[in-house]
Amino acid sequence: MEPAAGTLSPRPFPRAAAPPAPHAGPGPPLSAKPGPELETMAGPPARDPGRLITDPCSGRTYFKGRLLGKGGFARCYEATDTETGNAYAVKVISQSRITKPHQREKILNEIELHRGLQHRHIVRFSHHFEDAENIYIFLELCSRKSLAHIWKARHTLLEPEVRYYLRQILSGLKYLHQRGILHRDLKLGNFFITEDMELKMGDFGLATRLEPPEHRKKTICGTPNYVAPEVLQRQGHGPEADVWSLGCVMYTLLCGSPPFETVDLKETYRCIKQVHYTLPASLSLPARQLLATILRASPQDRPSIDQILRHDFFTKGYTPDRLPVSSCVTVPDLIPLHPARILFVKVTKSLFGRKKNKSKNHPEEQDDVSCLVSGLTRTSIGHQDARPEAPAASGPAPLSLVETAPEDSSPRGTLASSGDGFEEGLTVATVVESALCALRNCLAFMPPAEQNPAPLAQPEPLVWVSKWVDYSNKFGFGYQLSSRRVAVLFNNGTHMALSANRKTVHYNPTSTKHFSFSVGSVPWALQPQLGVLRYFASYMEQRLMKGGDLPSVEEVEVPVPPLLLQWVKTDQALLMLFSDGTVQVNFYGDHTKLILSGWEPLLVTFVARNRSACTYLASHLRQLGCSPDLRQRLRDTLRLLRDRCTA
Repeated sequence: MEPAAGTLSPRPFPRAAAPPAPHAGPGPPLSAKPGPELETMAGPPARDPGRLITDPCSGRTYFKGRLLGKGGFARCYEATDTETGNAYAVKVISQSRITKPHQREKILNEIELHRGLQHRHIVRFSHHFEDAENIYIFLELCSRKSLAHIWKARHTLLEPEVRYYLRQILSGLKYLHQRGILHRDLKLGNFFITEDMELKMGDFGLATRLEPPEHRKKTICGTPNYVAPEVLQRQGHGPEADVWSLGCVMYTLLCGSPPFETVDLKETYRCIKQVHYTLPASLSLPARQLLATILRASPQDRPSIDQILRHDFFTKGYTPDRLPVSSCVTVPDLIPLHPARILFVKVTKSLFGRKKNKSKNHPEEQDDVSCLVSGLTRTSIGHQDARPEAPAASGPAPLSLVETAPEDSSPRGTLASSGDGFEEGLTVATVVESALCALRNCLAFMPPAEQNPAPLAQPEPLVWVSKWVDYSNKFGFGYQLSSRRVAVLFNNGTHMALSANRKTVHYNPTSTKHFSFSVGSVPWALQPQLGVLRYFASYMEQRLMKGGDLPSVEEVEVPVPPLLLQWVKTDQALLMLFSDGTVQVNFYGDHTKLILSGWEPLLVTFVARNRSACTYLASHLRQLGCSPDLRQRLRDTLRLLRDRCTA
């Protein structure tokens, strides 16, 4: 049985020196020198009488254990009820620190706001009381400390981890805002982690009730690296200021430091007011887009919590159900299924641009990662040191043309359009991540079956590779889409495509830059590549047979056809990754093909030995099972990338 909540009297207290402002996560606190956020002690000391806390009203006693953290006004300890053994985190505020009436009023406000909150992702308020020396606030104990500790140990987190934590933060924040409460101090140090790796939002010392716009608070409060522009400019702030801080938290976890952090506090404030920050290219496109949407100067331009949760960063990316405890100090293995458990960790660490620190205990880990990356990035966009294989048996005869890259990647005068209607696609990292996680989830719960479920009667038009030619020993990889568009991914990383009507040339110097020309106005510097492209188109049209009985797609139905980001050949299969997230695997032995597409919902298209093609909802396969042939190809696709590392 819990003790009854105590009361605080508004009595005056002896005068004492004003305490410093509380510290708050990465970066210095407002009007205070930077210092360590938390101090820890190694294990609980002996239970001497001096470590007992007694409730003067109920007589119940608590043993004060190790120090969990400290701020300007309070220290937080682990505390154990000596009668029940229940453990708490107790916030201890010295009476001598409370020198002015408004300071006591602030504590009363914190207690009043926090005690009424009941939410899975908010630290639970238990009870409070005071004696002559201190005020004691008993809270839910989060034994794994805070996100600040994880950030200090890891520096950066994987995108699936960030989604895992942000979903919980957003859930708790939505609850607060619906109850008319602003937190006003969202930062890593105020997100606490339980024994079961669940996040809890805490520290309501700066929280306040939401007022009408004309009466909103104009006090500058919070932590410099996370404070919104309207707070600094004293314009009055609302829920949008919490959303801004959330964006700063997301950036810090993904990039390793807050977006506006500088060595000078005034410079930090200037950068915040001007919204001056950089988005690393290592982030996935959805992550960059979401951060750019949140970190906007005008509060009205920022998304709501529901809009954030509907963003591609959340809807198209994998979010684990739970994180392992090891993720507090090291990169986690997020794929427990055997065929991909080693693969996912290595791919995400390498392709997401994370720091690859070689383990002292496992020095061979770096070599494994290097091997994987080398295998995956052969002849991919942006990779110019490829070592192409010999031409495929069906490849064209050598040409007299010499491949040359354009001196100017932005041709002038003859430019038909530059990015008009062109939507930047996904990166290799996000395609790999999404495909692996989708396959893992599908196979992990799939029941045994002898036949496939009913296919979709009228699936959406599917753009897939119907023909291909590997001539990477001289030029590159050519392919024809089901829309009859023909393209070549050249060995120097550039990409060129010829439209289905053969009237327009599309040129991509990188995966994110796009130019289009009429066939007659292609710049001179691109003419050699155009000659190679035309030869590939003619060769595939005259000599190669379409690889399956899937219906053709009109190019007008696909305003932005997918761009081949990467291709990988093994002895058993050809893997192709596209900018719209499509993954296609062609198996040589029996000429079967597996195509993952759509993603909302995920579609699995299987081209069988007899060239017949059927499309299934991945959710149906997961629930009902599938034929041994299809199940084997799903497993083979998982193994394909892993095998590249050991080949």
